[in-house]
Amino acid sequence: MSRRNTSKFLSLILRHKPQLVGLELDEHGWAQVDELCRLTDFDRATLEQIVARDDKRRYSFSDDGRLIRANQGHSIPVDVELAELEPPEILFHGTGEKSVASIKLRGLLKMSRLYVHLSADIETARKVGMRHGAPKIFRVQSLRMFRDGRKFFRSVNGVWLTEHVPANYLEEIF
Repeated sequence: MSRRNTSKFLSLILRHKPQLVGLELDEHGWAQVDELCRLTDFDRATLEQIVARDDKRRYSFSDDGRLIRANQGHSIPVDVELAELEPPEILFHGTGEKSVASIKLRGLLKMSRLYVHLSADIETARKVGMRHGAPKIFRVQSLRMFRDGRKFFRSVNGVWLTEHVPANYLEEIF
């Protein structure tokens, strides 16, 4: 299995379907490294390599190294222990062209995930959007949202998270 496929499989297990391999995550999304290795073809060295080389920093080990989890992007209910933070004035969201009409009508919805994912810069949002075809970028009035009572969190890897971005806080920029 290629490194990319190995990382995707780890993402599937830690973010969406731990039951696929019989793994149990705790309420904070942590899995026992030894148990994960026992239930899959992963070994400790492979997991360390995935965590170290992942440019998006999707995964973390616990301080003692006995646990591993995905930092965000879960579709299963876990609390990854994020502190509420005041966001910057503007954040960005990248998507595909096919989603623009719905977003303009309904805003950004978390869909199957626990949160809407937002980027601190246009380039990151563009890369995200490219995964969905021709990229479209929305500017999010995040500080205004926060001051209006919406909660924001930032994951370990710098992704900004919120539960919903109503359309009136959005501007399509390209």
